Amino acid sequence: MNLPDPRLFHLATRNAWQQAVAHGTYAPESLQTEGFIHCSTVAQIVETANRWYRGRSDLLLLQIDARRLTADLRHEPPVHPGDERRAQCFPHIYGPLNLDAVDRMMEFPCDREGTFTLPQALRTGGQ
Repeated sequence: MNLPDPRLFHLATRNAWQQAVAHGTYAPESLQTEGFIHCSTVAQIVETANRWYRGRSDLLLLQIDARRLTADLRHEPPVHPGDERRAQCFPHIYGPLNLDAVDRMMEFPCDREGTFTLPQALRTGGQ
């Protein structure tokens, strides 16, 4: 039986993640402004990064085990008006992210042109 991939991914700045570790919970600005934390599936990471974070060199990719979340998880269409990806659903965490749900953290640098690619560990299906 094939179970859905329990992994979610979230792009965080190094600074925001360091603050989360110091405080014991992760609650980015979107939690206050939109009511949830934006996440992606493995198939959505690169497009999301290139759309919203192109050229950023301070990003970490957090791999989250959805089974460990203490906050509500919903898969919903994008919330931004005019987003052509309306047919896709994205994972949204409705509450602070409990740090023990993060089972992997990866550096997520862009290339010289500012473009992101999927980390090698995720291209090979590594967990």
